[in-house]
Amino acid sequence: METKKSKDEAKEYVLKMAKEHDVRFIRLWFTDILGTLKNFAITIQELEGAMEDGTGFDGSSIEGFARIDESDMVAMPDPDTFRLLPWRPKEHAAVARMFCDIVKPGGEPFEGDPRYILKRNLKRAADMGYIYYVGPELEYFYFKDSTGTEPLDVGGYFDMVPADAAVELRRDTVLTLEEMGIAVDKSHHEVATSQHEIDMTYTDALTMADSVMTYRIVVKQIAMQYGVYATFMPKPVFGINGSGMHVHQSLFKNGHNAFFDAKGKYHLSREALSFVAGLLKYAPEITAVTSQWVNSYKRLVPGYEAPVYLSWASRNRSDLIRVPLYAPGKENATRFEIRSPDPACNPYLCFSVLLAAGLAGIEEKLVAPDPVEENVYEMTPEKRQQLGIGTLPSSLYEAIQLTEKSELVRKALGDHAFHAFTENKKIEWNQYRIAVTDYELKRYLPML
Repeated sequence: METKKSKDEAKEYVLKMAKEHDVRFIRLWFTDILGTLKNFAITIQELEGAMEDGTGFDGSSIEGFARIDESDMVAMPDPDTFRLLPWRPKEHAAVARMFCDIVKPGGEPFEGDPRYILKRNLKRAADMGYIYYVGPELEYFYFKDSTGTEPLDVGGYFDMVPADAAVELRRDTVLTLEEMGIAVDKSHHEVATSQHEIDMTYTDALTMADSVMTYRIVVKQIAMQYGVYATFMPKPVFGINGSGMHVHQSLFKNGHNAFFDAKGKYHLSREALSFVAGLLKYAPEITAVTSQWVNSYKRLVPGYEAPVYLSWASRNRSDLIRVPLYAPGKENATRFEIRSPDPACNPYLCFSVLLAAGLAGIEEKLVAPDPVEENVYEMTPEKRQQLGIGTLPSSLYEAIQLTEKSELVRKALGDHAFHAFTENKKIEWNQYRIAVTDYELKRYLPML
């Protein structure tokens, strides 16, 4: 009964806030299978009914949602996600947003809804006694416009570049995120020219997946207000670092970090070492989900701070997985940072497969290999083979082939989403495969 009461209270709070701020329109947000934000608007008069019974829409044109004969879908707004949109008028006809769970007309969850997929994986963790926390670090570029890659600045990592608009851009973006209830840890210039990063404060995976969707739209919206373009494309410029989404992750059990063990090797528990072993074992087959675009694999190459090899370490930043060094008194900060995902992924599916891989490591009682503190990039192939260090797939085609055979990914996504996602990626690869690129024209046209 308590859960029902709290839901009713949440709905009452939404109606009260909407009245106080003179909200006229509510945008109902949800994502398709690729992680593209979708939305439609309802009026304030429809809000109470929408929270009670949902709002119907045609799902047949949403990527990966439904076949034509299953097109009717219902969006159920989550009252806990009600937020005013700061870039819209705040007085007289304000606009708010709410994330939605997608259900079928009968009320049962729609198995292709990425938010539901993550909830299902989080329930599996909860059944094992765990809460899954994540802290993604999304990098992105500012360019003059969307037609090219002319940078705004020539800054580098943590640089203070007073002559450009990016400092103000980041400041306004952080303030807007905070207005929308998203706590920010830090923001700074990244390694590459015109590349930036704003880090959100570590929280539970469902809240964070919603926050990633909000973050991406806020970054783009504020950039647009400044007359520039922000992109989360993994590798927009050849020869410089691409944009990653390093994901810090940990499991909590009974209010304590399950990864920490004062007496454990590297201050890590057996669960933690099995979790990292699971990530290493299953990384190749989940890569199509964590790095889901053809362009993602232009980033995952040696030499640009992007991981390629399946190894882990505490100090070395060339590894796929890094364990930040333990600091006394900071036991709850014990975590793994996986560095292969990029910021253009679907965060709901990304967190789902990362969690599934880690939990499989625990269930299978996998033993982690020794950490590799030397630079893996500089090793000979023979040395890597001797240490048993494998590699991530080098193209979307290779990644899809591994994912298609993966029982772990099929279970994590469910049959509907698994099929929709892999089919979509095969189409993308085929379109890329037959396209004639500028590289080919410049290379071959003058000589053939």
